[in-house]
Amino acid sequence: MASLPPVADVEFEFSGRDFDRVRELIHAKAGISLNASKRTMVYSRLSRRLRATGVESFAKYLDSLERGGAANEWQEFVNALTTNLTAFFREPHHFPVLSTLLKSVAHRPSITIWCAAASTGEEPYSIAITARELLGRAADKVRILASDIDTNVLEKAQRGVYPVEVIEKLDPAMARRCFLRGGGAHEGFAKVRPEVASLIEFLPVNLLAADWPIPGELDAIFCRNVMIYFDKPTQASLLARMTPMLQPWGLYFAGHSENLGFARHLLAPKGHTVYGRADAASASERAS
Repeated sequence: MASLPPVADVEFEFSGRDFDRVRELIHAKAGISLNASKRTMVYSRLSRRLRATGVESFAKYLDSLERGGAANEWQEFVNALTTNLTAFFREPHHFPVLSTLLKSVAHRPSITIWCAAASTGEEPYSIAITARELLGRAADKVRILASDIDTNVLEKAQRGVYPVEVIEKLDPAMARRCFLRGGGAHEGFAKVRPEVASLIEFLPVNLLAADWPIPGELDAIFCRNVMIYFDKPTQASLLARMTPMLQPWGLYFAGHSENLGFARHLLAPKGHTVYGRADAASASERAS
């Protein structure tokens, strides 16, 4: 990896070698591939960690991580470099497909959905709202496992509190049914209602970990706008692990910019950025 020149006129020297080391460490720890265009972003985010820890240079900070570092600082390093762009009902074409799937499995005793990049919660809450609006009390059988590698955003997601300007972009009647508006000190914010939040379990998951605390036999996996941060070998490895976790009828929801054509042996297109198991027929026979 060719080293870049140092960043000039900044608080901390950030050499090309420092940036290369950051790229190597985040790839090894979280599978994230950072290209050269992310250098300024990396400096901005990690310089906050240098200030917080009192370390005087990037070289010493990275030396500390490479020597093992404290577990909490490794987590802060990963948190700082993950991207958390999200919104309620983002990629709206997915939710009618989800509704159709939920109707088709509504007779089953349980329904399990994995949201593999929960971020600040808008995506798993959108899934939960869809289930509650469609199934009513029967949605109690729905279990949404909402995971993320970034523990900071998971804490925000668990709180389920959002600015009212965000909620006002939703259908007004649905927003009234699914959110509680705050008053007094909480004026200007809205909280997800308990009957929606109760469908979700939040948990930290590093997709590169050898074991995931996620059961198989999933009815759906939402792994949207995640694969774009991984190189192709990592993408292939993750999909090879995720696909067998789906029920024969299960669906995999991808992000709008993710091309999974290389994984045709695993996933068959079922719609715009929606996939089913390529071996669905044989998987169904094994399950019966």
